[in-house]
Amino acid sequence: MQPDVIQKEIARRRTFAIISHPDAGKTTLTEKLLLYGGALQLAGSVRARRNQPSTTSDWMELERQRGISVSSTLLQFEYQDHIVNLLDTPGHKDFSEDTYRVLTAVDSVVMVMDAARGVEERTRKLFEICRLRHIPIFTFYNKMDRPALEPLALLDELERVLGIGAFPVTWPLGSGAEFRGVYDRLRHELFLYEHTAHGRHRAPCRVGSLDDPALRAQIQDPSEYARWREELEMLAAAGEAFDDQRVLRGEITPVFFGSAMTNFGVQHVLDYFILHGAPPQARAAGRGPIEPADPTFSGFVFKVQANMNPRHRDCLTFVRVCSGLFEKDMQVGDPRTGKPLRLSYAQKLFGQDRESLELAFPGDIVGLVTHKPLPIGATLTTDPTISYDEIPRFPPEAFAIIRSTGSAKAKQFRAGLAQLLDEGVIQAFHLLDDVLGAPLLGAVGQLQFDVVMYRLQTEYGAEPRLEPAPYTTIRWFDPGVTPADLETDYLGNNVRLARDIRDQLVVLFPNDWSVAYFQEKRPQLTLHTVSPHLDARSTHHAAPIA
Repeated sequence: MQPDVIQKEIARRRTFAIISHPDAGKTTLTEKLLLYGGALQLAGSVRARRNQPSTTSDWMELERQRGISVSSTLLQFEYQDHIVNLLDTPGHKDFSEDTYRVLTAVDSVVMVMDAARGVEERTRKLFEICRLRHIPIFTFYNKMDRPALEPLALLDELERVLGIGAFPVTWPLGSGAEFRGVYDRLRHELFLYEHTAHGRHRAPCRVGSLDDPALRAQIQDPSEYARWREELEMLAAAGEAFDDQRVLRGEITPVFFGSAMTNFGVQHVLDYFILHGAPPQARAAGRGPIEPADPTFSGFVFKVQANMNPRHRDCLTFVRVCSGLFEKDMQVGDPRTGKPLRLSYAQKLFGQDRESLELAFPGDIVGLVTHKPLPIGATLTTDPTISYDEIPRFPPEAFAIIRSTGSAKAKQFRAGLAQLLDEGVIQAFHLLDDVLGAPLLGAVGQLQFDVVMYRLQTEYGAEPRLEPAPYTTIRWFDPGVTPADLETDYLGNNVRLARDIRDQLVVLFPNDWSVAYFQEKRPQLTLHTVSPHLDARSTHHAAPIA
């Protein structure tokens, strides 16, 4: 294929994730972006009635039961001559690690915030990770159809708390029951919306100007209209100026107001993201940055998922294409053995649905069907000198021993747990002084344990049992530190050594005091909140998580 054709295809790609604090409306916005993008004819809802469809991006039965996203999902569609790769991420903090891995695979982010709550804890943490990775951020203040904070106060908090410039592309007209529409400050157009039943269809919209008589008819109180016009004038005089390059550098965030539930203001997010979102970017590799237009094929594995469709019962490996052209049946080096690996079963993904894929370009996400999963973080390339190290390992905060309750289901238990560990659903550690060898699981929160138990039971027919473990904190050692270096030392009460799934040495602590005691007695040792090879090459990973 000609280089100019490949370059044109690269420019068409937009790959982004939607992130938020729990319950800000992230998955609902995902559905509505698909509706306005033409990928759905009828939108579902997280709060759908029993006779309405569940959300497209929530494919796991547990997600439907609890009304939360447990696993990130890829939704690929075409819109305005662009290829959009949309990744819906889990909002709940217990599934943070899945979200963090997804952020390594995208070029932009849409950050959803509840207009009644503003910046929340999870928003702050996700924002910091995006900022440190220099990911452009688009902000959508959701739920304007409910009582909301003053828009100017929301902008002030965004700039003050997150430390980023904010340019409101749209400005809301009213809030709560009086939310009528938005004014597009770049196009100088007013969009007045009408409600539809349950927001399942595109909202009818009348487009006008600030002097449109329909606007004056909508606002009975002259003082309310005057105050609204005054806010717009204030933004024009004292607010940030819109600058494409500053958006791409992550210095300012385009801000949108709307309601994902009623579809008010949703299309603006999609249209402006297509215009101003980042195309595929260069990726840092061991030998230096790899440009998307580099003719050598390369990509990395950021997610593994088994049993997305019970009819297939296979394993799906998600690969972000970074450079070159992906072609079905091409050969790359197997990251586990170095031997040739044929990529024969490539899939284009839309939630749970898939179809055969022949070609993919930088920015695309390819689903590879395999019987044995490829390791998360592995580089796939035709050039063995290219090596990406994108995937951090984050510290779990809750620990438990997992066992099979009987020998009859032991095989299913081992097979299922091995698969879930390959997917990165949860972390596992081997205690060095545990002769029985029962896996120690590490999770960010209790819901991760619930997912492991649920999937072992429903997908593999296993009978697992969890036993609480007395640890709250984990740290990694520098490369080169061995158990022999510590075997004559008193580590502390309930302080244990273990190895992670990459065979790296870690130390487990029951409380913060024991961490401080350990470091006080061994000032020559450096403890890391993520794997030491990641600290050495990309120290910023540890900052927002520690």
